[in-house]
Amino acid sequence: VQLQASGGGLAQAGGSLKLSCTASGRIFSINVMGWYRQAPGKQRDLVATIPVGGNIRYADSVKGRFTISRDNAKNTVYLQMNSLKPEDSAVYYCNADIRTYYSGGLSSNQIYWGQGTLVTVSS
Repeated sequence: VQLQASGGGLAQAGGSLKLSCTASGRIFSINVMGWYRQAPGKQRDLVATIPVGGNIRYADSVKGRFTISRDNAKNTVYLQMNSLKPEDSAVYYCNADIRTYYSGGLSSNQIYWGQGTLVTVSS
């Protein structure tokens, strides 16, 4: 299984960016998908998560500005980022809780991570 993230780049404060992350491989099902971010010298923090069903969760710092969504048919999760601030600058990582299939049956759920995409917001 691979998660491929894209959409990062440079934006001005107040601007917008949209991140995408697509999972590929022998996927049977995907439960929760999410976005995390890590600024230089800091720990990786949750940005938003979206389950197949149930409540979407956002970090307080992005509520009202960021929107997470998913397209289950495409195994893709999105992060629409509006009203960007310099403090949003970080490497953004997607992850997904995935169950895979193999010749012997189905695996247990496992967390997979994307490679990260850099978001830089200038003031």
